[in-house]
Amino acid sequence: MSKAFINGELLKWARERAAMPREQLAKKVGQKPDRVVDWETGKEQPTFKQALRLASVTNVPFGYLFLPQPPADELPLPDLRTVGSGPAEPLNSNTRDLLEDVLFKHGWFVDHLVQHGQDPLPFVAKFKITHNASEVAADIRKTLDLDGAAQASPNWESYLRLLIDHAESRGIWMMRSGIVGSNTHRPLSVRQFRGFAIADSFAPLVFINGKDALAAQIFTFAHEIAHIWFGSSGISNLDIGRKDYGTSRATEIACNRVAAEVVVPAEAFNQAWSENRSASDNYDFLSRFFKVSRVVIARRALDLGKVVESDYAMFYRREEARWEEESKSESEGGNFYNTLPMRNGTRFTRAVVSRAIAGDTLLRDAGTLLNMQPASVVKYFRKAIAK
Repeated sequence: MSKAFINGELLKWARERAAMPREQLAKKVGQKPDRVVDWETGKEQPTFKQALRLASVTNVPFGYLFLPQPPADELPLPDLRTVGSGPAEPLNSNTRDLLEDVLFKHGWFVDHLVQHGQDPLPFVAKFKITHNASEVAADIRKTLDLDGAAQASPNWESYLRLLIDHAESRGIWMMRSGIVGSNTHRPLSVRQFRGFAIADSFAPLVFINGKDALAAQIFTFAHEIAHIWFGSSGISNLDIGRKDYGTSRATEIACNRVAAEVVVPAEAFNQAWSENRSASDNYDFLSRFFKVSRVVIARRALDLGKVVESDYAMFYRREEARWEEESKSESEGGNFYNTLPMRNGTRFTRAVVSRAIAGDTLLRDAGTLLNMQPASVVKYFRKAIAK
């Protein structure tokens, strides 16, 4: 069988980009790890069929394996992630492909909105990071009509969906997913990022990593919304478990301060906190009141001097272990037609489908934009829009 004379260094680059150990890649292509070593060092060459499989499982175009050197590795958004005082781990192929997919969709949607007379939104880049966090948070809460929203929601999920609905109604494009496109075999990692924002005046976008604990997603929502108000695009991995939220970047620090005020305003927190209750009882009571996790309440208690750092750190570790246990039983499943607008954003989904049905966009192109088969675009229209 004919050999594919690939560049072994490019295979190694593709494997590392996919964060895939040699043993894992070997298993996926039905070979022993030593064979992968031989391919990467150039000692042997795979067959064309094997090379096609290698490109497929590492999620790179087949032609990349023949390049003399890896393509330019520039990120489409500023990388604001940190771990301690240093940079975070490199973004893997799932995260990078997600970013490319979202940027592709964003370009289409901006053109669509401009064609239909969309004006720049006044709240994008309305403040600078030097503004008072309470002032910025108050403007966000007023613009999104959030006062009373937590008390009107029975649980975290309904509250988060309400936040997303309010943001979308004001022109903010909300996306929330735990996978790349609609491929359940390509999960996103919370270790990689928790959210990102595109501070575009016509189509400001917030993406929430749906693989994160639900309780943490609410804080991520507020953090990325703050990015929009500051006019700062970027990828974030805020760590609510660390005293400094895991960052020393001025923009991220400002967004964290605003986010805390958005989800749990200091004045309301101080009024609801009771010195006659234990810290644990306060966490329980306030988490139900504000519809955020006990960790977010405990974090606010630390910031406002109600508890000491050592007690918070111990509490956070217990809650983090519980989140991890709960996440094992969760899946990205569910009704496809219900999750589609959540993954892609309601306004964007309706715009693509409506244009396809009207004949202004090819069904093939609409399917590409929504990560679905062309025939499913018509099915979605009949099930979710035309009914």
